Amino acid sequence: MNDGPPAGVCAVIDPERGAHGVLELHGPLDTACVHRALHRIAEIRPAARHNGLRLLRHGPGLHSVELSGGDQTPAPGCAGLLADLLTAAPGPAADALPGPGAGTAAAGLPCGTLPRTEPLTPLQQQRLTDALTWPDHQVEQILWRWHGPLDTARFEAAWQAVSARESVLRTAFVWDPRPRAVVFDRGITHVDRHPHGTPARRAALLARERARSFDLRRPAPVRVALLDSNPADAAAPFTDVLLTYHRALLDSWSVRLLMRACCRAYLAGGVLPGGERRPALGDFARWIGTRNPGPGAWWRGAARPPAVPAAPRPARTPAAGAGTGVLRTALSPSRSAHLAHWAAQWGVAESSVLQAVWAMLSYRARGAAPGPATVGFGLDLPGRGLLLQGIEGLPGPFENALPLTVTLDAALGLPALLGELRDRAMDMAACEGAAAASPAPGSSTGRRAGGLLAFDCGPRPETAGSDLAAHGIRLEEQEAAGAPAGYALRLRAGHDARRALTLTCAYDRDLLEVGAARTLLAHTARLLSLLPAAAGAATTVADVLALLPGAATPPVPDGPGARDAAPWVVLRGALAPAAATVCLLDVPGAPRTGHDEVVRHYRGPEALTALSLTAGRHSDHAAALGALARSHGRLVLGGYSGTGALACELARHLTRPGVRPPLVVVAGAGHGPDAPRTLAGALQQASASARRH
Repeated sequence: MNDGPPAGVCAVIDPERGAHGVLELHGPLDTACVHRALHRIAEIRPAARHNGLRLLRHGPGLHSVELSGGDQTPAPGCAGLLADLLTAAPGPAADALPGPGAGTAAAGLPCGTLPRTEPLTPLQQQRLTDALTWPDHQVEQILWRWHGPLDTARFEAAWQAVSARESVLRTAFVWDPRPRAVVFDRGITHVDRHPHGTPARRAALLARERARSFDLRRPAPVRVALLDSNPADAAAPFTDVLLTYHRALLDSWSVRLLMRACCRAYLAGGVLPGGERRPALGDFARWIGTRNPGPGAWWRGAARPPAVPAAPRPARTPAAGAGTGVLRTALSPSRSAHLAHWAAQWGVAESSVLQAVWAMLSYRARGAAPGPATVGFGLDLPGRGLLLQGIEGLPGPFENALPLTVTLDAALGLPALLGELRDRAMDMAACEGAAAASPAPGSSTGRRAGGLLAFDCGPRPETAGSDLAAHGIRLEEQEAAGAPAGYALRLRAGHDARRALTLTCAYDRDLLEVGAARTLLAHTARLLSLLPAAAGAATTVADVLALLPGAATPPVPDGPGARDAAPWVVLRGALAPAAATVCLLDVPGAPRTGHDEVVRHYRGPEALTALSLTAGRHSDHAAALGALARSHGRLVLGGYSGTGALACELARHLTRPGVRPPLVVVAGAGHGPDAPRTLAGALQQASASARRH
């Protein structure tokens, strides 16, 4: 290594050594951990067999593993998964994760915490794909205000009790190379408290937590942040409780369930009676796997909605900052009550009125009046109408967006539009568990067009008011901010503690100007406020749109396009003639931290490149690296734990007559200040060995 000994275990896989390849392990190793990891691989890949495995010790901190091939699973793929398991840093607070081999886990080996595997739901598979493409679109938040005393230690204990009961809080993902859910025996939900006067302010705290990435390889799909009130409010102290979560494992309904369970545990002194919840998310995945034929199947038996023309993308200057912007507004409680009463007179819910308003605004933005035009948008369904007993109390990623289209013209009556949208939504609810087909790569139309509408519903933790009040506590929900979820804009509606209808607009700054998002939000709120007093049985679409000011309604552009299937970049050129290349691989599901520090620590003459991996795109990746594999020297593929199985699969696609198979290097989990140095050292050592042979 170049700057000192490795931190934890580093693995080097050489497919050319031995009949089936050799896995070299550098660093401290508990040999029993290898066998436990192999047992876990056998659970993940039942077809794999490891007849004739040899574990050889060559000296302090140096071992090699020779794997024989299975009947159906190539040994190099199992070697990559074994490298991932052995090099992974322990999960959060490894000393709190007991089990066989827990002592070695503290040294960087996850032997005692190897998780059980669970199948994925179709929605989870879609969310993982989306998370790799639009990572900032998958993070959502809900904020409560906790009035009264809040004991931090008791609150943390309550969350750990919830984590012990709900396996979804102990779930992460591995790629082997397909994504799989894994459930740990225990997990830690992090709770950070910020006293008043620290740099964190409410708006800044929400933005900072929303911008923080989730590492999907670690069992922590939710973060909790507490922000105390001003000491001047000592007569009525409060604490803002912010929950930030990832959509691959949770949705807004689930987070409210978890907060309600936390309140129960808090009132019970930090304990929650009962064992692990059943059915759990894995049970649901197995259940729906026998019923859901696959993505896009919900269209079968029904007419496919007409394609929505691509919305014109307005000319714009680059946004001041990329990422997600959030805007909010609200109707007064009296106007909200009037709207609900008016909607009930027409036999619809407020959600149908919101959909009608959004459809009419989309029609106005197209400029087709008075002629007909088809408009469309996504509709978020809660996913709790499935016929699985107990699903209403099961935390998981069930909230689902499906496309809705409707044809409008200026003469269409408002009551007819409300009724049609109500009936469409009821029909779609029967298919709310199905994953809609994703647009074809490179498609210029239909890419999640028209934005996404969501209406909050489900359990409310603050309804346990009498129990909380007995302890001098009152809880009220303040904000619920949804991510764009792969759309250019997402509009979420819900009621606050005063029963006022609140509207939260989350938009992609790369696709929509803040002014356009603000105008859309203002026009929506204006129509919702005016309709109860201005609309009747004879009201048409033209009459409703006449209530708007003269300012144009901006169109909602299509959602962001998919990134390049094989984004490959050069980080540093070779420092010597005819030097080989080292390709750094980004870990699927891990925060994108860049490779600047690895480049700074690397001392070898090889050129350094980077490639972002995506499961199922091995041919695309191989095409990007094919020239490097045929060039001078031997190509080295390397990355943090989680890349091993994918890298081995990529190496198999690169290997052909006349081309040497690349070396694969896996080192650490990418956490901590020493991670780049460790990875750079492992890559440099492997490259030097390749030059000598």
